[in-house]
Parts: sequence; C-alpha cells; structure tokens
Amino acid sequence: MIERVTADGIASATEHQPRVRATLTAALAAGPTHAYLFRGPRGAGKRAAARAFAAELLASGSDDPDDTRRRAMIDPSPHPDLVWLAPIGSQHLVDEVREQVIRQSVMRPYEGSKRVFVIESADAMRDESQNALLKTLEEPPSFDHMILISSGDGAILETIASRCQPVDFSPSPAGVIAAELPPGMDQESRIATARLSSGDLERARFLAGERGSALRRDAENAVTAALEGELGRSPWTGMLERAEAVGEASEERSLEDLEAGVAAGLKMPKKEIGDQARRAGRRARTRTLDLGLELCAAWLRDLVAVGVDAEPVVFNRDRLPQLRDGAAKTLPARARAAAELVQETRRTLGLNVSEELALESLFFRLERTLGGVTV
Repeated sequence: MIERVTADGIASATEHQPRVRATLTAALAAGPTHAYLFRGPRGAGKRAAARAFAAELLASGSDDPDDTRRRAMIDPSPHPDLVWLAPIGSQHLVDEVREQVIRQSVMRPYEGSKRVFVIESADAMRDESQNALLKTLEEPPSFDHMILISSGDGAILETIASRCQPVDFSPSPAGVIAAELPPGMDQESRIATARLSSGDLERARFLAGERGSALRRDAENAVTAALEGELGRSPWTGMLERAEAVGEASEERSLEDLEAGVAAGLKMPKKEIGDQARRAGRRARTRTLDLGLELCAAWLRDLVAVGVDAEPVVFNRDRLPQLRDGAAKTLPARARAAAELVQETRRTLGLNVSEELALESLFFRLERTLGGVTV
C-alpha cells in the first residue's frame, strides 16, 4: 500500500529503533555506501526500514523527490529503479538472483542517478546464489545500492557479510508494542498479542484486528483438534481460507494503488499492473499462512510451559484456562516435539506442491505425536 513519506520517512519507519535511525540518517548525510546488511530478529521492522531507506536513496538522485518517494513506497513498487527480490517459497533461486539482481545491476538507472536492489530474506539464499552475487558486491557500479535483509546472520556467507555495512536491529519490547494496540483491548489480551507479535508492531495490529484474531482462533482450534484426535473436519482449512482472504484483499489494494499511480501519470503496461498485484496477493497469502503456523507453534510451546509450571513465560496469557486443559492431555516432551514438526513444515512449505496437503500431513503427524490417537 502507499504510505505517506516525507523527509522524516526513515524516522517513522524506525520509531522503535533509534540506533538504526541514527545509522541510516548519518549514511544519507555523509554519502551512502554501496551495500548494507539489515540484520536482526524477525519482526524488528527491517522490511519497513529498508523500503524507507530505499525511497530516500532514490529520491536523493531524482529531479522530483516527492514523486519518487511515493512510488518507491508502493508495495510492490512500480519505480523502475527499485528491484525488490522476495524468496520463492522458502528460498531464493539462483536463476532469480542472476536475472533480477546481477544482470540488472549493470544497467544504468532509468530515472535519476541511482538504482536500489533489496533482497528480502537474504539468508534464504543458498551458497550458489550468494557466490553468484559476490562479484556484484565486489565491483559495484557507482549508481547501485544494495540492501540485504536477514533474520539469521549465520546463513549469510562471510564473504558477503564482510562487503556490506551492518545495520543491527533489536526486537521491539513487548511493552512498547502493547502500548500501541487499540484502547478497547483488555490488559491480558494486549500482553498476549504483543508477545505473539515477535516485536513487530504491524503484526501485532493485525493480530488485534478481526482477521488476525480469527487466524489465531483457527490455529488454536487446529492444534486442539490434533490433541483430542478430532481431525475429521480438517480444521487446518480455516487457516488456509483466512490466508486466501488476506491475499485477495492485498491484491485488491495493490491493484488500486497501481491504478492510482497510472492515473497520476505512471507509465505501466496493464499486464504488468495485474502481474504485480497478483504477486503482492501471493506474498500476503504466504505470510499469513506462515503466521498461522507460527501461532500453532506458539500454542504448543505454551502447552510445554504450562506443563512444567512455567506459566509466566506463556505467550497466550489470555487463554490460560484452555492451555491448562490442553496441557493435562499430553506430555511436555510430546508438545515440544510437535512444535518442532510445525517449524519443520514452515521451513519446507514453499517447496510442497500443495499447501493444503502439507498442512493435512502436518496435523495428522501432530495428532500422533501429541497422543491424540494410539500409535
């Protein structure tokens, strides 16, 4: 969607990351380097900061900075000098890295004097993809800037990391997140939502809303059904349907934003508008389904915590009665193993032919692991 960006765009995107704000503001003032590695925990705001920083980089070399910022902040962006590469499934394919980044990096800017390449989830690049990118980082054209976003710095090769300026993000404190949630929420729900957000205010607001609350219930109900051996009604379909609805809404918003840009003078083929909107919808759908699985894993970890008398560390603090009931029906070791199965599915989901089959397989494995059926 389009966000209002001014000279304070980076300040807005890094509201809870003062060190990051200082680093990026200083970089713009002194002259940015060619490559940055945004690293830190998931949900720390790296993606929003990268988009705002990219918009400022492009605006600094533009004849119309305000219009450049506006177009750079559309997601997906129609600005021809901003290339944003997201992983396909759970990884970046080497052909995509070569085609979208390496080959395009030698092309001069279509507008202004700069080009920006953002590689989201850079730690999802396999060694082959990272090695292919190395020469581009070693010998960058003067007009190129690259931003790598990583949630697990260990997966980035040292040869890549050493050629980037690190920008370290800290998780947003749960108290800060809770204070930003709607005033109508009770305190226990605020705490639970903040803990489940992984320090991501945007995610917390989604979870506090109608669709996010429904997704949370879907995840809870699906795990409970596996625990009780009641998977006959395919309870995982609720998460799939919720993700589909979010994806459709995101596609519609993206289409409206891009069409508004065309109405304002943006030159963009109709087919490309449709393709970009569909890609935005698919990304939103995938992110929502992944969040649903993350909520399942959090519920299972909470069963472990309740089972070992560690309720103060529970994420779903507003669901303690239900968690106590569930913990009485399984063993902590079983719940821990089940949470690991969920995380395994999250890592491989993008490689499966069918998300529905992947979830069906997962929940029947959870049922056996939790003891919902006799093995």
